[in-house]
Amino acid sequence: VSDWYLDSFCDMRSFPKVKDTNDEKEFTQMIKAIKLRHNNVVPMMALGVQLLKKGMDLKIVCENLDEIHQFLDRFYMSRLRIRMLIVKLREHVELHNPNPPHCVGCIHTKMTLVEVARNTSEDAYEMCLREYGSSPAVHIYGDPTFTFPYVPAHLKLMVFELVKNSLRVLQERYMDSDKVASPVRIIVADGIEDVTIKVSDEGGGIPRSGLPNIFTYLYSTAQNPLDEHSDLGTSEAVTIAGYGYGIPISRLYAWYFGGDLQIISMEGYG
Repeated sequence: VSDWYLDSFCDMRSFPKVKDTNDEKEFTQMIKAIKLRHNNVVPMMALGVQLLKKGMDLKIVCENLDEIHQFLDRFYMSRLRIRMLIVKLREHVELHNPNPPHCVGCIHTKMTLVEVARNTSEDAYEMCLREYGSSPAVHIYGDPTFTFPYVPAHLKLMVFELVKNSLRVLQERYMDSDKVASPVRIIVADGIEDVTIKVSDEGGGIPRSGLPNIFTYLYSTAQNPLDEHSDLGTSEAVTIAGYGYGIPISRLYAWYFGGDLQIISMEGYG
């Protein structure tokens, strides 16, 4: 990962001064190549952290590695900022052309939250279906005409991670039961000061002892995928959970524009 960032820095520093439209196009292609180069930063870092965790005592991992958690928070927030800058740099050529309706760069000024929640939950549903052969339902409540200015890709990532987690715990809880799993509920609320998206389930909740760990990068309630795929670093195996990255990274995305991600658990319920 360090080498990837070094290569990208060298590419940027060595690029000649932009003098005409052709130079602009070449610069945009270089930016695109840099973005593609860094697409696998998160899974590669996750793999490294899991390998580190595998060789350490679990109690030490969860309680005494604040320095690692703080570093990863700073690293991923920095990566998020760089990605936003890259998107803007790639779009600078398009400034000469009319923007798509309601879009300012990667920000959609009239994003329909209920529609984004529906499309994203369908993706999570399909993933659960592939992983387990069946999946609980997802019900969405809210005003389908309500719009909000935001980055759709960021919202999709946050909603996907939360819904995916809820579907997994429900599916595993009711897998060997005669009872039908209750649906995951998504509520979109438009307040005077806040816009809130609530994802809730009846998957049993998180024990009190586990709550302090849910925003760390070394904790997951799912089985570690390294235990299932020893060659995960080179294979194309896809797992629904296990790295422990979804919740902390989703919170960083929420923080980026001044929001927050809160987890409220009722053990025994959801």
